[in-house]
Formats: sequence, C-alpha cells, structure tokens
Amino acid sequence: MKTPLESLETRVKSGRDYESPPLHLWNPRLSGDIPIRIDASGHWYHEGSKIERQSLVNLFASILRREADEEYYLVTPEEKWRIEVERHPLLIVDFNFQVVDGVQYLEATLNTARGVIAGEDFPLFLDAAVGDIAAMKLAHGLTALSARSAWYRLVGMATTVNGHVMITSGAYSFNLEGD
Repeated sequence: MKTPLESLETRVKSGRDYESPPLHLWNPRLSGDIPIRIDASGHWYHEGSKIERQSLVNLFASILRREADEEYYLVTPEEKWRIEVERHPLLIVDFNFQVVDGVQYLEATLNTARGVIAGEDFPLFLDAAVGDIAAMKLAHGLTALSARSAWYRLVGMATTVNGHVMITSGAYSFNLEGD
C-alpha cells in the first residue's frame, strides 16, 4: 500500500502540466494532514527527514496552494493534504534583469528553478517579521522570501530615484525602503 507521499507523487507525475497545473480547478475534500513541513529556510521535510530530491520538492511546490483559512495544502484533482509552513513556502535565490522588446523586467528565480517576473501580478513586499527583507507574492496565495544573497543582489541592482532606493520591472516600481 502506498503512503500518502507516494500517492501524491504518482498522481502529480501522471498530470500533464508539471509547471503550472490548474490548481484553481481542483477542489477535492480534505484528505487529512501529511507530515510535510517547510522550515523558515525553505527546506522541505517529510516525517522529520529532509527531502533531498530537488525534483520531488519542485513537484510538490507545483501543487502547493494557500487557501482562505491561511493553511497550506498539496492538491491534486482527487486529494488535498494539509502541510505545515513555518514562514514562506518558497525562496527567491536570485534576481536578474530580462529585456523583452526593449523593456527591462526584474525576474526572480525561485528555489524550484522557476522564474517569476516582478510586477502587478507578482508584487514585491517587505517582510517586517524578518527585518524588512524583500519577498514576493505568487500565484495560489503563495509567497517567496529573498535568500540573503538574492536580497543583497536586489539592493545592488536598485537605483536612487528622488532620494528613494527603487527597483523597476517594466512599468512596475518598488521602493526597497518601504513606504
């Protein structure tokens, strides 16, 4: 008999869209709690042991969402498992500028190797709980906190505009000093 972890892995791998499965269409009943925890450093654990396979972490991150009850769930079309998240479920490990049609955009690279363009859909914010370090709002109610090296890189990429330390991505601008 498969464990809940093995069952989830099998179901997700059989899906068609590994990068962006349609979580918004999946509304199964709660299957229960699964002993998966994401610590404040973004490391994933199952039953107290660190999940070492990055491909498995990436797979589970692709089916993770935060719901209105502020809880985190791994969701498939038929299963929904509650997990524990200490702070932010994902980490930003790097920032780079990408130029598209002559416009410069800020891309955050997550610890799952996925790139996300900062902007109105995925805005930056300063997390006061960790000393006003930049974090990003993501799809499905998720957030990602900047790793120390990414935060320093972001600050180094910023420019001073009217006395404020700013980062710009297309038409979107963010004050790294807060409001």
